[in-house]
Amino acid sequence: MINRAELLRFFATKITDEIVVATYSSASDWINIADRPLNYFSAGAMGLASSHALGLALARPERRVIVLDGDGSLLMNLGSLVTIAKMAPTNLTHFVFKNGSYEANGGHPIPNAGTDFAGIARSSGIAKSSTIHTLDDFKAKANYFLTEPGPVFCCLDIEQGPLGKREYAYMYRPEQRQALRDALAAGKP
Repeated sequence: MINRAELLRFFATKITDEIVVATYSSASDWINIADRPLNYFSAGAMGLASSHALGLALARPERRVIVLDGDGSLLMNLGSLVTIAKMAPTNLTHFVFKNGSYEANGGHPIPNAGTDFAGIARSSGIAKSSTIHTLDDFKAKANYFLTEPGPVFCCLDIEQGPLGKREYAYMYRPEQRQALRDALAAGKP
């Protein structure tokens, strides 16, 4: 299993001008590691990170859009996978952090924690679907995930992160949304 914060610290070294869509626990870790204008946080929208990312990928085909999703969140909106497959945005990479729990809501277990999310994505029509079990494997394949024409889907087996109260007010502040709008309008990272 992979420590999510360690993975995200490495991942941050690979990010340049991509739009990163993150939700709940992934968002909480990501903003602490890489607070940047091209971050999009789906406030109070459990399950909708993949849908928000699809909209951004279709609207901004010149930029790679990366989703940092959770297994509990994706379970809330599995239908987004067939829509992503149908629309087939070449600039979309969807990461699912699989820890078997609704971590942001107290660590309650998700139903059937052994679900094969890459298998579901593949059977939904996303041919480039895989599962990563170790940080070394992720490091070896990170460039593929960031450059391969999408849609690309990757399930990452991670350890459960810290439980408890999370501070979402900072990431959902109006200035964060404005910084994203400004960065997109200017075409800058």
